[in-house]
Amino acid sequence: MELSGSQMVIEALHKENVSVVFGYPGGAIMNVYDEVYKQNYFRHILTRHEQAAVHAADGFARASGEVGVAFVTSGPGFTNAVTGLATAYMDSIPMVVISGQVPISMIGTDAFQEIDAVGISRPCVKHNYLVKDVKDLPRILKEAFYIARSGRPGPVHVDIPKDVTAQMGHFEYPDEIKMQTYRPTYKGNPRQIKKAIEAIVASKRPVLYIGGGAINSNASAEVREFAKICGIPAVETLMARGVMGDENPLLLGMLGMHGCYSANMAMSEADLMIAFGPRFDDRVTGKLSEFAKHAKIIHVDIDPSSIGKIVPIDYPIVGDLKNVVEAMIPLAKEQVDENKYKPWRDLLKRYDEIHPLKYEDSNEVIKPQWAIERVGERLGDKAIISTDVGQHQMWASQFYPFSYPRQWITSGGLGTMGFGLPAAMGVKMAHPEKTVINFTGDGSILMNIQELMTAVENKIPVVNIILNNQFLGMVRQWQTFFYDKRYSSTDLTMQPDFVKLIESFGGKGFRVHTKEEFDKALEEAIACDTVTMIDVHVDRFENVLPMVPSGGTLYNMMLEYKE
Repeated sequence: MELSGSQMVIEALHKENVSVVFGYPGGAIMNVYDEVYKQNYFRHILTRHEQAAVHAADGFARASGEVGVAFVTSGPGFTNAVTGLATAYMDSIPMVVISGQVPISMIGTDAFQEIDAVGISRPCVKHNYLVKDVKDLPRILKEAFYIARSGRPGPVHVDIPKDVTAQMGHFEYPDEIKMQTYRPTYKGNPRQIKKAIEAIVASKRPVLYIGGGAINSNASAEVREFAKICGIPAVETLMARGVMGDENPLLLGMLGMHGCYSANMAMSEADLMIAFGPRFDDRVTGKLSEFAKHAKIIHVDIDPSSIGKIVPIDYPIVGDLKNVVEAMIPLAKEQVDENKYKPWRDLLKRYDEIHPLKYEDSNEVIKPQWAIERVGERLGDKAIISTDVGQHQMWASQFYPFSYPRQWITSGGLGTMGFGLPAAMGVKMAHPEKTVINFTGDGSILMNIQELMTAVENKIPVVNIILNNQFLGMVRQWQTFFYDKRYSSTDLTMQPDFVKLIESFGGKGFRVHTKEEFDKALEEAIACDTVTMIDVHVDRFENVLPMVPSGGTLYNMMLEYKE
């Protein structure tokens, strides 16, 4: 079949069962967009900024488990997309981003809207390509999707010069890909698995340390079963919220800088850590010399470069987490006595009773934690939650009752403000039957506010809840704790009328100062068939607690703030 390069792109996406593409056209990718106009394979969503296109594809991928796809043009179109690529790369999200490039003959001449997209993207993608001949395009596109979704997932960038999109060539899309230099290991070493079980049997204070790899591997059911069989208490990272389910009696909660007291103490006092797919982020480990210093460590990860990268590992197991835990379960049933760990579980339960997650509620001003709890009471598992980055993100991770994986969509590794709204649009495209809530701040929401127009035009009814404290809240909190209240460039009292703003886009807004107003606004927003925004005026100086100061130890948390 003879096709142009741009037609090949469309056919490849069809063969990969892509249902939605987010993007923004421009000169170098116009041939591809001409074919987008003609095709009926997938829906194209025109965002209002390239960063938002990639974030929306990211949100779609996180919520669905499928590869997200975005189109951008060359030059500034691509540089705008880099933040989205880096966000996905840090959190191991499968995406394919296709960019246009100036014609091959003009590369290196400083042509209009020319940029070294491959060079720029190399540090923040799993792999990238510059397509130099149309005959290579079918194979490259197949490889791009294969690399994005296999092994440790990640974004793949394909840069296609404009003349390549116009060239004619034979289109034969490969049925499968075999790459000599890329062969992920999916099955764990049986000998290492056996040693890990023996270490669990010998331990007295084991803890499950669950990371984002459990989400990417779709291993939630296996992890829950393993924990139940063994009777081992579990902690989740920010990226793993929902794996265990908040109603699970073995879940201690989130750990790390803003983690639960019991979760952080469990890591500090454990004699064995069973790490299922985390990457030992600094927001979890704190001071490395004090991190879990009494524990032997089992680390299961599909990415061998992640094992031993931050902390020494005693029992490394390379493999897909789902497969490895499936292999561990029958051995655990035979050898592990869950009653052995009851004293350990009782101690950690006592820690939680002494220092639970809490806040001082008020009838005079809305507390941000209350608003999040209220949404959880009203919607529970009926909603998928996205966030921007800051205090609202931490409060949502602490106080929303997550019950299943992929219910929590947030930028963890890069911490990208402006992620929440476009990601929520991607989530809604993946799960139109769910209510999608974006918790955001009055700082974050403005970073991609233009996407309200995208949501209105494409009838994507996401609910944006602004926890409005008229501050860059998390930076203000650090300035309060560590900079003697020198609030340098964090005061946001000068801000737009968010209700009028969203109404100007064609959505619906609500201004809230009381709990009664919040309940009414939430009900109306959920029922709306368009994008909505609830501007909730909350306590300006509320802090996220507990808190482990940067570089501090998990067992030395700030549990309260005193003037």
